[in-house]
Amino acid sequence: MADACHARGIKAVAVTAGYQCAEPRAEFYGHMDAANVDLKAFTEEFYHKMCVGHLGAVLETLEYLKHETSVWFEITTLLIPGENDSDAELHGESQWIAERLGPDVPLHFTAFHPDWKMTDQPPTPGKTLTRARAIALEPMMIMYDEPFTGLDPISKGVIAKLIRELNQSLGITSIVVSHDVAETCMISDYAYLVGDGRIIGEGTPAEVQKSKSEHVRQFMDGLPDGPVPYQYPADDYIQDLTKSAA
Repeated sequence: MADACHARGIKAVAVTAGYQCAEPRAEFYGHMDAANVDLKAFTEEFYHKMCVGHLGAVLETLEYLKHETSVWFEITTLLIPGENDSDAELHGESQWIAERLGPDVPLHFTAFHPDWKMTDQPPTPGKTLTRARAIALEPMMIMYDEPFTGLDPISKGVIAKLIRELNQSLGITSIVVSHDVAETCMISDYAYLVGDGRIIGEGTPAEVQKSKSEHVRQFMDGLPDGPVPYQYPADDYIQDLTKSAA
């Protein structure tokens, strides 16, 4: 079939679980141009319980594709809540791929949806995919620019909780730039207040809340009167109009 496709200028792409023995594997991929390999999990327990197979055989196929063929391949992992979505497993999978296959191999995380023999499992939450992506990329720092803007109070709480959990699970530094005092103080370990191009206050959220600085107090308490004028100083509107006419 693949040869017939090639004869017509059509590429042959395999979608496979990657569970193959050495000889048929070599023959099979000798006819393929690309492949998407389902790495169903990264524990032997999952493969034994859910697939009646072995993780090692799939990893061997992935290394074979990388080091012994010119086949373009990508990896897809379907994240099933409570089965293969722990931080430790995602770290292990991502690290193995980076070290044994290289950082240029595409890795896709997809959401599980209850069907057929697994209707007892809940669907994968969107935040699990976000967490998995962050773990796979393993950033040393994440910067959030006004993450709470335009959100209702419930959504603000959800986003704040997600930022904090992601920071703790990855063990990284997060920088949050925000004008939302309550939510930012809730998740911050240390805060800097910036005004007029300089730092006007800093400390833990508790220390900043107790600051005696008028600039800090005005911002933290949302006061209309203080060092920062609420209305920009300007000439009287009528005088400004008549001055222009003159």
